Amino acid sequence: MGSKKKEIALQVNVSTQELWEEMLSSKGLTVVDVYQGWCGPCKPVVSLFQKMRVEVGPDLLHFASAEADCLDVLERYRGKCEPTFLFYAGGELVAVVRGANAPLLEKTIREQLEAEKRVLAEGRERRVIKDEALSDEDECFSHEKNNGDDEDLVSSEKACTLAIIKPDAVVHGKTDEIIMKIQEAGFDILTNEERTMTEAEMRLFYQHRAGEDTFEKLVHHMCSGPSHLLILARTEGTEDVVTAWRTLMGPCDPHVARREQPDSLRAQYGTEMPFNAVHGSWDSEDARRELALLFPGFQFSDQIPESAPLGHEAEGAEGPNKMLCSPEDVDE
Repeated sequence: MGSKKKEIALQVNVSTQELWEEMLSSKGLTVVDVYQGWCGPCKPVVSLFQKMRVEVGPDLLHFASAEADCLDVLERYRGKCEPTFLFYAGGELVAVVRGANAPLLEKTIREQLEAEKRVLAEGRERRVIKDEALSDEDECFSHEKNNGDDEDLVSSEKACTLAIIKPDAVVHGKTDEIIMKIQEAGFDILTNEERTMTEAEMRLFYQHRAGEDTFEKLVHHMCSGPSHLLILARTEGTEDVVTAWRTLMGPCDPHVARREQPDSLRAQYGTEMPFNAVHGSWDSEDARRELALLFPGFQFSDQIPESAPLGHEAEGAEGPNKMLCSPEDVDE
């Protein structure tokens, strides 16, 4: 009975808007487990929360749970299969972790708690983020049919490119780590949509590779599970977004990436072709084509700079500008 009381005291159940507002006013860091009514709060992480509470104490670290169906502010989290953990400090969202990834949760708790201590002790500026699921300003375009309504269209005055976190990275629980690295590299994520691709979509998406031996394997892989589709932009005055994203991804073949660009995403999260974790458009023209296919309602800026097509097989570049992938294993 005693342990039961301790478990209840560990996480405050936030079931009303008043309790939500009260939770946001708590001093320090609050970790909210957003759950679905049919599955309940995420039990596997309770032991981690208990450990962190004992280690840190209750003054600056708080845990809460909230059913998505009970609060309007969590409306866009409804129906999600994986648990979502929202990190709040000073009433602001400072981090998001999706999935019961205990090592990532612990790492994020420690990092955010230290950051909040510096805010409170030294008056540093708090780093606030916008989660696409909650932000009205960054609300993503719904891929589902909406009876012709255009209210949910995404637009951007900045140059944009498409990024895909592929099923191999998603199934291994690497989505949040990759997104964190994308943000740390200076990208603005205008849209982050989880979607399982259809075979028809992927055959059209990769139609330029239809004659290759690896075509069927690539299409099958891209339809094998959920992907995360991101629309990326960059702060004005910096390197163009297409080139910057391809640089962060690294060479297409993870083996080559680990040898030549060990800090790149494909080096860290890819295994072998075509399981190279992430996709990116080759150039601005390709970005337009891919975004138009996967986000039909996206509004393009007319001022998209031309970027050098890094490693496109049609260029046949050599020397300092050698191809990042050989023609036979190219996966943009």
